[in-house]
Amino acid sequence: MRWKWVFIAPLAILAMLAFMVIGGEIVLHLWNWLLPGLFGWRQIGFWQALGLLALCRILFGGFGFRGPRRSGGRWRAKERCGRMTPEERERFRERMRETFGVGPTTAESKGQ
Repeated sequence: MRWKWVFIAPLAILAMLAFMVIGGEIVLHLWNWLLPGLFGWRQIGFWQALGLLALCRILFGGFGFRGPRRSGGRWRAKERCGRMTPEERERFRERMRETFGVGPTTAESKGQ
């Protein structure tokens, strides 16, 4: 098992470095191709492009540690609704309608 990590760790480091170099080059070329012509901004170098890539990742993309939790709330809600009795489910729907104004009113849902 330890030998496996001896090979995987350097490959992971190389993959991260390759991602940084390729991402930096893509940002560099896109910036220098589009922004000086469109807005009159000056061209940037590789390290500035890499910094811009890191800044955008921090501001807009996070660090990617979310994992499988993205749909966890939806799954728990379905599980809770599945355990409710029909009366509890109807009370829940009525509270949602009153609180958020979502869905048909009680009279409309009963066909009146």
